[in-house]
Amino acid sequence: MKKVELTLSGRKCRLFGSDKPGCLLIQPSARHENATLEAEAGQIAERSRVPFVLATIELADWMIDLMPWPDNNISRDPEAGKHGQDTLEYVLESLIPELQKRYGPLPVIIGGYSLGGLFALWASAQSDSFKAVAAASPSVWIKDWIPFAQKHAPMADMVYLSLGNQEEHVKNQAIARVGNCLRTQHSLLQEQIGADNCTLFWEQGGHFNDNESRLARAFAWCIERLLSGR
Repeated sequence: MKKVELTLSGRKCRLFGSDKPGCLLIQPSARHENATLEAEAGQIAERSRVPFVLATIELADWMIDLMPWPDNNISRDPEAGKHGQDTLEYVLESLIPELQKRYGPLPVIIGGYSLGGLFALWASAQSDSFKAVAAASPSVWIKDWIPFAQKHAPMADMVYLSLGNQEEHVKNQAIARVGNCLRTQHSLLQEQIGADNCTLFWEQGGHFNDNESRLARAFAWCIERLLSGR
């Protein structure tokens, strides 16, 4: 699998995949995920018949760069919740144009894990640039997410949600809300984009089990449903 590293508008990006892709995958990535990105791309390729390019964006600070608004249960940093829009603008104004310059006007799937998954869901409600969303263990327990989701349907055609079956069984009461919040999110999506265009898959284990495999399954589902008619 081909790997390309580049710095685009001051941010480090890594591209994994085909020279002639059929779709573009975008994933904001934390530094702790760098070691597993190539393995994740390999697993996507094993599960999908459609060639792709996975473009990952290395973030300076996971919480500051991805949170759509403040929530002290996630971070008390005063900058948290102020820069999600900056990250989205980077994706829309720098990354997607560069990818389309390299590979052509291909459909874009945005995805991520945890806060990355939340960001992907939020981004899809802000822009029609994304055809599908791959949200693995998204942090939909963040304050005020469900009221937001009720009022802001995704502009994407398809959405994949997943959660580990032990993630809601934790002592932290704010995080323990994630199971019910994700069930509600799935119900909203069924109404907003149709039951055939979304899914909620239950993984085994807690939040820190097989992250790259979970996200690979999410992206592969989106690729196959979007481009292979499955």
